[in-house]
Amino acid sequence: MEIKIQSIHFDATEKLQAFIEKKVAKLEKAFEDIQTVEVQCKVVKPATAQNKEVSLTVAVPGSKLFVEKTSDTFEESTDLCVDSMKVQLQKFKEKLRNR
Repeated sequence: MEIKIQSIHFDATEKLQAFIEKKVAKLEKAFEDIQTVEVQCKVVKPATAQNKEVSLTVAVPGSKLFVEKTSDTFEESTDLCVDSMKVQLQKFKEKLRNR
């Protein structure tokens, strides 16, 4: 599984990148055939609360799954993204099993 992290409108710290990689790696427990994961972190409207947006695009055989969450911190947004991606991956796995 290949993980690409993009930070838009700011520079991501190594600590943040390590956190994201650690969380995203857990997705493999939900679905083994993940090819690539693209993580985009961006700051929307810098002066407001709830301005850290993380989007997760997961490429699986024959499909791409997408999740986007916004919250006060990138860590919180990443957690929310990973949680909803796990749900999507489990549904995708069920579909494959039922064919």
